[in-house]
Amino acid sequence: MSETEKNIKKVDRAWSKLYGRLDADGLLLSAEGEKRHARSYALRKWGVVAAVFIGVCIYWVMGYFKADAPVVAQTLIMQQNREQSTLVTTLEDGSIVYLGGETSLQYPKHFSAEKREVALQGNALFDVTGNRNRPFLIETDEVRIEVLGTAFHVRSDLGTPFQLSVQRGRVKVTLKKKNQDVYVNAGETVTLKTQQFHLTNNGDDGQFARYLENIRFKDEPLSNILRVINLHSSDLQIQASPALAERRLTVAFSENSAESMAELISLAMNLKCTREGNTFILSE
Repeated sequence: MSETEKNIKKVDRAWSKLYGRLDADGLLLSAEGEKRHARSYALRKWGVVAAVFIGVCIYWVMGYFKADAPVVAQTLIMQQNREQSTLVTTLEDGSIVYLGGETSLQYPKHFSAEKREVALQGNALFDVTGNRNRPFLIETDEVRIEVLGTAFHVRSDLGTPFQLSVQRGRVKVTLKKKNQDVYVNAGETVTLKTQQFHLTNNGDDGQFARYLENIRFKDEPLSNILRVINLHSSDLQIQASPALAERRLTVAFSENSAESMAELISLAMNLKCTREGNTFILSE
């Protein structure tokens, strides 16, 4: 018997008890009155039944969606670099990704509270913002990479062996097919050959610097662009007024000095560029 049928029987028993008491006390109406009362009773009875039925349905529907409804999918962003120059992207958490030529990166607009997960196809240099409570995960065709905060280079081109070189920090790499793990420390490189990890010392430190020789930004906030430039410029820095922070810009630099980059940005955005000591100030 369904819950609704049980509730209907309870209502019937309650009305029967009430009717019996009214009859015993001589409070029932005449024949004509009984007809009116019967109609009123029927309306009240089925009104209660309808209310019970609707309540049960609402409870069931809410429980269904709470327990079984799928989680709303995150809005995914796809960055594709089809050129040979490096495309620089700053993620929501502040992590910077330098995408090599013919490389694609897919990531959510907003990371979840538990983890930061992206998918990579191709070659990229990652500079991950540290957060021990939200590991940074990179999915490639063959391996899964887990980091907390570090800088490393990933090569995951189709047709070439997977390779990861760590510049600073420590990275965990997992071979998906065998669920085999290896930890790679700063100054080390792991290469995947014949479904086995091989750990060696970094043989080419220039692989990190090559990503910075020719860089591009595509519709990127000015604050992110200046942050990347300043990270790799030890002598001169570029600053902008807070009002310009979210202004977006598409621009490319080819081994430019901080001074020439400041001038290019000011020309592209029609801004003033003044120098104060070792800092270039951009303003309207």
